[in-house]
Amino acid sequence: MRVHELVLIIEDDESISQMLSLSLRQQGYRTLVAMDMQSAHRTFRANRPDLILLDLGLPDGDGKTMIRTIRSETAVPIIVISARHVEKEVIASLDAGADDYVFKPFSLDELAARIRSAQRRFLGLQPSVNVIVCGDITLDIAEHSLRKNSEYLKLTPTEYNLLKYFMLHLNQVLPYTRILKEVWGVGYQHEMQYLRTYINSLRKKIETDAARPGYIRTEMGIGYRFICDTTTP
Repeated sequence: MRVHELVLIIEDDESISQMLSLSLRQQGYRTLVAMDMQSAHRTFRANRPDLILLDLGLPDGDGKTMIRTIRSETAVPIIVISARHVEKEVIASLDAGADDYVFKPFSLDELAARIRSAQRRFLGLQPSVNVIVCGDITLDIAEHSLRKNSEYLKLTPTEYNLLKYFMLHLNQVLPYTRILKEVWGVGYQHEMQYLRTYINSLRKKIETDAARPGYIRTEMGIGYRFICDTTTP
């Protein structure tokens, strides 16, 4: 992340928000703090931060609601910082649109690395084109939509990010660990079950025959390749 960019910290524990704010300011970032969802909404819309750190357990609601609201308006990176260690909370947060999930207690150095990683992914996923057509599917990045022939398909945020990553790297062999790192974030490189689950889900939605995929091909022992014949008009 470039220095002087703005980080919104949504955290009701004052000692944690102060610690985060001090640490980030020492690294050159500007920070804003909101202690509940209502003030977070106001601060977000008034200031349009470059990245958001979000606690799930807020006094006036669950932080996942905040994730969905923000994600409906912008693709700005969201990193959840939570004491909820159960897998279903991690999956629900990522599906709602979070970019990464950090367990409390956390290392400030690790969090700084995850912030840098999230921003690199965000910048790397900013495409030079807004519409990518491959066979019978069309990904409209500006519209945040996917069509198969003329029918709009509904994807979860994670499915969309995974497909977008594939379609920005057409015909390239993408190793498992690279996909996990770029789509889920640092620390997820070995979460193969996440990747398999979402690959299966995506195939069911975009492939004509999910059992014999034409788009998302498995490169045995290496990763996946998104096949697109660009020579076909």
